[in-house]
Amino acid sequence: MTRILVAGIGLIGRRHLAAVVQSREARLVGVIDPDPGVATMGAPRFDDIDAVDVQADAIILATPSNLHAAHAAQAAARGWHMLIEKPVAGTLAEADQIIAAAEKGGVKTLIGHHRRHHASVAALRRLIGAGAIGRPVVANCLWAMRKPDVYFETLWRQGAGGSPLMINLVHEIDLLRFVLGEVSEVSAMGGARLRGAGRVESGALTLGFANGAVATITFADTAPSPWGFEAATGENPNIASTGQDMLFIAGTKGAISFPSLNLWQGAADWSQAPQKRRVENPGQTDALAAQLAHFVDVAEGRQEPLIDAADGRATLDVVLRAEQAIGQGARRHATT
Repeated sequence: MTRILVAGIGLIGRRHLAAVVQSREARLVGVIDPDPGVATMGAPRFDDIDAVDVQADAIILATPSNLHAAHAAQAAARGWHMLIEKPVAGTLAEADQIIAAAEKGGVKTLIGHHRRHHASVAALRRLIGAGAIGRPVVANCLWAMRKPDVYFETLWRQGAGGSPLMINLVHEIDLLRFVLGEVSEVSAMGGARLRGAGRVESGALTLGFANGAVATITFADTAPSPWGFEAATGENPNIASTGQDMLFIAGTKGAISFPSLNLWQGAADWSQAPQKRRVENPGQTDALAAQLAHFVDVAEGRQEPLIDAADGRATLDVVLRAEQAIGQGARRHATT
């Protein structure tokens, strides 16, 4: 069994911890967190990576993004393969440091964009790749939820770092990259800051893809709605499930919605109504469990990472460009 450490026992770290304990292919050998009160599922706890004195093959880094580069360098030096929570890092320079450290240490990196491990996401990618809607032309993605006030009691979420861009929209951006290809252009606009805090709460992104497709992502963490990946798929136990589609992609020969995978085809032009065909849907996956199983295969040399640090860097680049565009727009608005 692959011997795994979990570093950082926060919201997502606890879910990783549970996934490792429940896995038949992995064995939890240690937890790394400075808080002596964190749950360890019976494994030994270490204050930091340097203190680890057990044998390990791999590590899950669920620590804050600004610490990923430093922690990755320590882990790579010890020969541990790494599953690094999204985003890969806080800056592109830090992402480059992770790539270099992994190469120097001869270890693999898998970035925790777990949505790529959903069977329905894989099916969507296959359908688009097989030409089911022809050449992709436009896409629209909607993520609108109201985060509870208690969510922002955590100190780091009270400032700019609590924006849904880096926490949530990084997933939507990676999903669109996964199914539509590389992003070549980014523009963005921020909305009203209803909580009166110094962070982006809502807005809209426009992404131009290298293949000519254009996508929009509209987002808000102040608006309760049935639309969002987590609500659509029921993947997150902390977010209520609605089962409503939240992604719509249209191409030259049809259109498809997600996660239902309803496929619309057969119309030559607007004088004809496209016909709906329900594609056999593989259903939703326990994405964290599927990601962990893949990580074990990566650590054991049976597979290449579905998304490595270089690929994760490309998603981070788009998010940072969106943040910059929203910041520029806010500054222009402040001067008018």
